This record gives sequence, structure tokens and C-alpha cells, in this order.
Amino acid sequence: MAANEADGEKPLDPNIHRVDARTLRGLAHPLRLRLLNTLREFGPATASGLADRLGESSGATSYHLRQLATYGFVEDDPTLGKGRERWWRAVHKGTAFDRTADFLRDPNPEVRGAMGVVLHEIAGSHTQELNTWLGTMHEWSEEWQHSWDVSDFKLRLTPELSLELAEKIHDLVESYRDRVPEDTEGSAVVRTHLHVFPRPTD
Repeated sequence: MAANEADGEKPLDPNIHRVDARTLRGLAHPLRLRLLNTLREFGPATASGLADRLGESSGATSYHLRQLATYGFVEDDPTLGKGRERWWRAVHKGTAFDRTADFLRDPNPEVRGAMGVVLHEIAGSHTQELNTWLGTMHEWSEEWQHSWDVSDFKLRLTPELSLELAEKIHDLVESYRDRVPEDTEGSAVVRTHLHVFPRPTD
């Protein structure tokens, strides 16, 4: 999921959906998250096309697409629809949770539960994407097989420095956005996952 889970105030970007308590509850469903991610990554599609790609029924994808539309995550693509065929597209390129901890401390248990669903689905999606790469990297060119990384680091930080680190990494990743045109030979979409969290030392 193209999301910015770091806390802190960020400049408003029209391409990023800023989630509030209402829209969070509309997003908090495993299939809705998969549908939204698929539309963002692969572009507009019909409910039946998404059902085939995700191994779901078209009735289920159609229902959850309508729910995503209700909360402003997807919309009709009038340039592709023919007759009764309905095409859907993502409204934004990404989703941001500016103060994740606030959602997890919300007095409404539905909001806390919804945030938990979203975070666990994001973690699961990251694991699935990495496992897919490990299982298929032999199909890629030798250049790509030498251009990937899986690393982890252990640092002693204060909460303030942990947040600073996450924000600097976000800024670094953003500095690479739009540097390579879509039709560049040999290029590919690269997924970068960021996990920053404390661990007990005993």
C-alpha cells in the first residue's frame, strides 16, 4: 500500500488521501485494501477483471468497490466504460495516516479496530510482496538481481530521533520519485518498505 504512516504534519498533496476516522472505517477491510492497491499499481479495471486477478467473486469486488467509492477512494472511469461495463480507477496515488497513534488511542473502539486491521494488512502485504520477489527474482535480468536489498538495522534512539529518522527516509525516497519516465527501457516499479519500531532489550 502506497502509504505514509509516519506521524507529524506534512504538506497537503492532492494525490494523497488523508484518512480521517470516517474514511478509515471505510478502508478497513482486507479485500478493499487489495482492490485499492491493485487499482493504484495496475490502473483502471472492471469488477470482473479485478475478481479474476485477485481470485475473488465479481459480486464481492463490485460491492467493495462501491464501498470504496462511497468513502472517496475510487471512482468511475468514464473514458473506458462501454455500455453497461463499469470501469473503476483510484482517486489518489497514495494514502496517509498523519497521526497513526491517535487512531490507535481513539475512544471509539471501532476506530481503534479499523486502524488495527489496516496496519496488519499493510504488514501482511509487505511480507507477501517480499516473498513473491524472493520466489521470482530468477526471472528478472541479471542487473535487477544485483540491484535489490533486504537489510535490517538496530539503533538506540529516542522517540524524537526515531521520528526524525523515518521522516528523513521518506524525504530520501520521495527525492527519487518521477526521475525515470514510464517508458524508460530496463526500468521497473520498485517497492520500498519502511518499518521503524522499538524493541525490548531484555
